[in-house]
Amino acid sequence: MHNPVFYESLSYNTRISMPLTPGIRMGSYEILAPLGAGGMGEVYRAKDSKLKREVALKVLPEAFARDSERVARFQREAEVLASLNYPNIATIHS
Repeated sequence: MHNPVFYESLSYNTRISMPLTPGIRMGSYEILAPLGAGGMGEVYRAKDSKLKREVALKVLPEAFARDSERVARFQREAEVLASLNYPNIATIHS
């Protein structure tokens, strides 16, 4: 992925089942490859077709998307990252 790294956070759509595979589209994003997984979701390399850039797309699993506590935690994580401005820290765009 090219620098700077863009980081997008989405909650999982109930019509999509994990794991996402290359070629699947989520809105304006096309999944290119899995990057990793953790306690709050999975991260994928994706292409933003609107802005023609590669992004790291973090996806909140469907089961977590129904849990208001986890959704709030996911939102706080995005807000904290969005407040940071440093060359080697990902930028939150949505």
